[in-house]
Amino acid sequence: MKKYFILFAFLTAAISFAQKIENDSVTTFKKRVLDASEVDFLVSYYKQDGIHSPVSGGIGSENLTDIASDIIVTTPMNADDVLTIDVGISAYTSASSSNINPFNGSGASGGGGGGDDDKAVTSPQGTPWLASSGASAQDVLMNASGSYSHSSNDRNFIWNANAALSNEFDYTSLGVGGGIAKLYNQKNTELSLKANIYLDQWRPIYPTELHEYAKYGNNFLVNGFFNGVTVYNQNGIHSTAYLPNAFKTFSSVGRNSYSLSFSFSQILNKKWQGSIFFDILQQQGLLSTPYHRIYFADKENYYIGQRQYIPIYESQSNVGVYRLSDDIERLPNTRFKFPIGIRMNYYITERFKLRTYYRYYADNWGIQSHTASIEIPIKLSDKYTIYPMYRYYEQNATKYFAPFETHLSTEKYYTSDYDLSKFSNNQYGFGISYVDIFTSAQFFNLGLKNIDFRYNHYVRSDGLIANIVTFGFKFIVQ
Repeated sequence: MKKYFILFAFLTAAISFAQKIENDSVTTFKKRVLDASEVDFLVSYYKQDGIHSPVSGGIGSENLTDIASDIIVTTPMNADDVLTIDVGISAYTSASSSNINPFNGSGASGGGGGGDDDKAVTSPQGTPWLASSGASAQDVLMNASGSYSHSSNDRNFIWNANAALSNEFDYTSLGVGGGIAKLYNQKNTELSLKANIYLDQWRPIYPTELHEYAKYGNNFLVNGFFNGVTVYNQNGIHSTAYLPNAFKTFSSVGRNSYSLSFSFSQILNKKWQGSIFFDILQQQGLLSTPYHRIYFADKENYYIGQRQYIPIYESQSNVGVYRLSDDIERLPNTRFKFPIGIRMNYYITERFKLRTYYRYYADNWGIQSHTASIEIPIKLSDKYTIYPMYRYYEQNATKYFAPFETHLSTEKYYTSDYDLSKFSNNQYGFGISYVDIFTSAQFFNLGLKNIDFRYNHYVRSDGLIANIVTFGFKFIVQ
């Protein structure tokens, strides 16, 4: 609660300071911050594939397809104030999350391990290398956000406030925040400070076998989903010894995030412009993902499905057996993050520009990372610009990470999520931009101002490959 009061006090002081500056300013002419309402339509297509699904304990298909769209409306409320509303929807299909319930058919946990239908499954089977037909194979994420900004009479001071809400099948997030910006030196220098808090809530969904264990206790192998289902040990022999007694459901399902961001921007001369920034972020609450399986090296292995595939379980040739988990991912309930970075832009000529970026990141989970990117906008004409880009990223592993079946049951924290492992990646891409300041193309009462197209290809050292295509259209309301 103390953090909420601190943020409220910060925002109150910022707004009061902004009003004082505005009252002290005397200007004879005031240009509107935004002349007319603008509408942005954004749509993107993302596809990835990999071999390290965290839902299956660090192995398995990561095939995922996502289609997202956003509508952003920016409206001038008067000469000084601007309101922005952003509404988006994202629909995805995921082989990885489909294997929260990997077993063919709909048993007690059909649809992700959270159901209460106790109908038994006849000869269920699954594999980490193929998507199952469970309800968690696909989902829709909906989000909405709004921000309000106010500029002083001399346009040298700006304050803003924002709020956001998003929801998907197992997670809801609510965010609020605000910030201030001050311009100096004939607007060649800018200082800004922002603060945000996010109050999130899990609706935990557990892997099928662990959901059943939590529901029925030690008798779960003769009840619900497992009633009449054969469980095999690692030798392919029918066994009733499977007992994931390390598993316990999470008693607290909230996740709160707090961030404070600072940036300093400076126009150095006619060709150089730079900025530095750093953030301080703290997270607390349920930072583990409830459906990420863990397999212990010091525990016996148990399976459901076609036992002839047990010897080749970790091979993509396994198309008929799935291993039952020992527990789920366990991570500390606090995390402190500190990124710091710099941007430098250089105007080579009227047709060529250079944009560079570098960021260093560290957290108290032991991860350190480096990000560097370069983009070269090339102005082909007054209306068309192309911009090739390249981005490099590398990080070391968190101290809580270990690959598939290498954690020990004596450990307190463990994850096999390769997003927290050591890896590097290369991202290549290009974009094309069309700009018409006269908005000569008309659609009803909307004038087309610009079109943006981007394509990026992403390759990660652990085998993950992704492609993303993005289109953006900006209209002016006339």
